Amino acid sequence: MEKLKQWQMTALKEDFSLVESEMPTINENEAIVKIAGCGVCHTDLSFWHDGVRTKKEMPLTLGHEISGVVTDGPTHLKGKNVIIPAVLPCGNCELCNKGRSNMCQNQLMPGNDFHGGFATHIVVPHQYLCLVPDSILAKYSLAELSVIADAISTPYQVIKKSELDTGDLAIVIGVGGVGVYGALIAKIMGAKVLAIDINDEKLANAKKHGVDATLNSKGLSHKEIKVKVREIAKELGASKFGWKIFEISGTTPGQELAFSLLTFTSTLSIVGFTMDKLNVRLSNLMAFDAKLIGTWGCKPELYPEVVDLIASGKLDIKDFVQTFPMSQINKVFQNTLEHKYDKRSVLVPEHK
Repeated sequence: MEKLKQWQMTALKEDFSLVESEMPTINENEAIVKIAGCGVCHTDLSFWHDGVRTKKEMPLTLGHEISGVVTDGPTHLKGKNVIIPAVLPCGNCELCNKGRSNMCQNQLMPGNDFHGGFATHIVVPHQYLCLVPDSILAKYSLAELSVIADAISTPYQVIKKSELDTGDLAIVIGVGGVGVYGALIAKIMGAKVLAIDINDEKLANAKKHGVDATLNSKGLSHKEIKVKVREIAKELGASKFGWKIFEISGTTPGQELAFSLLTFTSTLSIVGFTMDKLNVRLSNLMAFDAKLIGTWGCKPELYPEVVDLIASGKLDIKDFVQTFPMSQINKVFQNTLEHKYDKRSVLVPEHK
């Protein structure tokens, strides 16, 4: 019988410990997924390094960006390739019934509420597992597709929430891991896309993959940036009104810049996370008749749409993902913390 191996967080900032146990038993609502890959997310770093509290106490197996193969569970799922949504709702509460299942207050998150994906196997509720068609595996490994569970689905949901229209100017602030996917998805949905960052390499990568314009904001005042954005909008043939602004950097400067770019009938979407507080004039929302919205993960109902984007070839993720053996988890986490990677890292367990 194959053993369950998990790389667990036992203390803040300490190395993960490899723990081996018997394969668990499951109930009728659960499935066992043999993990193909688990992405390393900023949220994992926040739990491990920054002291953000997890729902389940340590020792805890982190990881919520997971793909794999169902080995035990309902007959119709056995042997299927799946993506595990990063947020698993109950499906029956008021918010679920109102189409806001991503905010279900009974939701379960792998690597937070229960042991997550830095392991060989995981036990999960099977209701919302997202099937991966065989056709997509001709181009991508199942491990690479694990990033759908958060890095791609999260910006997909917020772009849909923003009511982005064809021809709108989409301004994406922060085009690292999640941000570059947001920029590319906005482009696929018909927007004129401007990427803003302080890193020329990230901007060049976004431009290479199809965004319309880039702007390095380093050393520029908000007023100077807004003037440049207006010039870029004019060059792209986009309206000076109704800008769709996506703050994905998760930094105080990024959020302050995003708010300063509000104009008439704009929508500002907050995707990145920081504990810092901002000093902003909320009356700008009134004066511009603008919207400020947040987002949390992605409701599982949208996952098949994200998979279709990749399966159809509209969204190419090959250049944005790199894989490592899961046994290198401690090295990968440290290197990620030190910003040594320019691609999303996916840890792949060595199954024997």
